[in-house]
Amino acid sequence: MLKSHAKFGLGQIVRHRNHPFRGVVFDVDAMFANTEEWYDAIPEDSRPSKDQPFYHLLAENENSYYVAYVSEQNLEPDDTGEPVDHPDLPELFGDFENGYYPLQAQLN
Repeated sequence: MLKSHAKFGLGQIVRHRNHPFRGVVFDVDAMFANTEEWYDAIPEDSRPSKDQPFYHLLAENENSYYVAYVSEQNLEPDDTGEPVDHPDLPELFGDFENGYYPLQAQLN
């Protein structure tokens, strides 16, 4: 049986190691749970292992807001201390405090 421990928690701000975006974790899959089509679209030489946590992020970059799905190996904590401005944050989280967004929505 695969045992997995998520390094990042709900409401935590993280940044991508290789691409210029950051986001707030709003869900975690213990291992890859997206489509094979999505996975196959990643260049083979940079595809992450499926046997690790994958994070759903309310993400932002300089130009837009979106939802991202990112492997744990490609994330690191965001140490800027700055909030994220994603417009969907109020639907799930309370106000930014102490570097986190407290969960406000009830998840199933």
